[in-house]
Amino acid sequence: MNKEIISTTKAPGAIGPYSQGVRVGDFVYTSGQLPINPETGEVPATIEEQTKQAIENGKAILEAAGSHMSKVFKTTVFLKDLSDFAKMNEVYGSYFSENFPSRSTVGGTQLAKNALVEIEFVATV
Repeated sequence: MNKEIISTTKAPGAIGPYSQGVRVGDFVYTSGQLPINPETGEVPATIEEQTKQAIENGKAILEAAGSHMSKVFKTTVFLKDLSDFAKMNEVYGSYFSENFPSRSTVGGTQLAKNALVEIEFVATV
C-alpha cells in the first residue's frame, strides 16, 4: 500500500516533523489537532470553542483526503483537565449524530500551545 501525505491550508500547519494527515489505502489518520485557527494562528479561550476548532481542523484534513466526518470510526481526545469532559463532550456530540465512532479520552496532560484539548481522527475514505 502506498502512503499519501495529506496537507491542507484549511487546518493549521504542522509545528514539528509530522504530517497533518496520512492516507494509507482506504484509511486516513490525522495527527492530533490542536484548536489553532488556521487563518489567524490563534487559540480560542474556552473549551467549547477549542473543541469546535480542533474538530473543524480534523474535518478539513479528512476532506482533503477524500473522507468525511461520517466516515470517522475512531477518535482520541486529549484533555488538559478532565473537569472539561462534559463541555467537550457536548460540542463533540454535535458532530456525530449516529453510528458514533469509538473513542478514547485521556485527561490531565500538558498539550502544545497550552491548549485545553487535542483530537485525532481515523476514518475510511
